[in-house]
Formats: sequence, C-alpha cells, structure tokens
Amino acid sequence: MADIELTTSQKTILSALVNLYGESEDAVKGEEIAEEVDRNPGTIRNQMQSLKALQLVEGVPGPKGGYKPTATAYDALEIQRMDEPASVPLQHNGETVENANVEEINLSSVHHPELCRAEVHLQGSIREFHEGDSVRVGPTPLSKLVIEGTIDGKDDTANVLVLRIDDMRAPVADPVR
Repeated sequence: MADIELTTSQKTILSALVNLYGESEDAVKGEEIAEEVDRNPGTIRNQMQSLKALQLVEGVPGPKGGYKPTATAYDALEIQRMDEPASVPLQHNGETVENANVEEINLSSVHHPELCRAEVHLQGSIREFHEGDSVRVGPTPLSKLVIEGTIDGKDDTANVLVLRIDDMRAPVADPVR
C-alpha cells in the first residue's frame, strides 16, 4: 500500500472518527466529529469528501447514517486493529477510564530519573485530560508495570499524553532457581 500523506487537519479528523467509531461501533455523525475537534460541521463535511476520495472513510446514508473509518484509515493512522487488544487499565484523577485503551508506552530520559517522562499512546479521546491531571497506567499485561504521573503535555493529533513520572514500579520476578 502506498503511504498516504495526510494533512494535520485530516489526521485530526480521521483520529476523531476512529476514536468515536471505536466507542460506539456505529456510524459517526459529522456534527459529533466537529464537536470533538472543535471545528465547523461544514469543514468536517468538506474534509470527509477528500477522506472518502482517499478511501479512508465511507459514508453511511440514512437517519442513522454518518461516517465509518475503512481498514485503510487504521493503516493510514498506523493503528493496528487487534482482535482482542490486551487492556491496560488507565486511571485519570483517581477514576478508571472505561473508553480508552493504552496502546503503547514510551519512556524517555531514563538515565535522568528526575526528568523521566512517559509518552502514553491511547485509543480513545484524550479531550478530557488536562495538564496537571494525575494519571495511573497499568498494570501492563506482561511485566505488570504500573506508572503514576502528572500530565505534562498532550498531542491531540496523535492521541498521546506526556506524563512526568512520579512513580514507576513492577513486581520483582521470582529468582530463577
């Protein structure tokens, strides 16, 4: 498949569509996308035409209609659709977040513990997350890693939360006999 170059605006709108569709599994109305990305519904309709031409979106006619991402949309956003993604619990200000799935955790500056950051890639909207909020990620499926941190920044286009790590722990493995 040829790489599809998307504009920032197209990426933002496509990400919003994928997230909203992931939450409901129903066609998503242009108005919902407009609200999610804080744009005019007319702008969304225009962008949807270009995304349809790129075969990233299909229109669903009728009263329950709207837009659905195609499999190509997931590829274009480099989201691999997993049949049963392992779910990694996520807490936001002490509350469990139900409709978000942690897709990837990247650690940076590990050799500077006081500067240690974690980039948490989510499937699901990060609109409700704000700088200074506390987040707890984990335990992860294999290593049972738990990260607690404070949101330092976020990237809405890529659905990434940047955490300043306050605490990170994994259970000690049994020593090999």
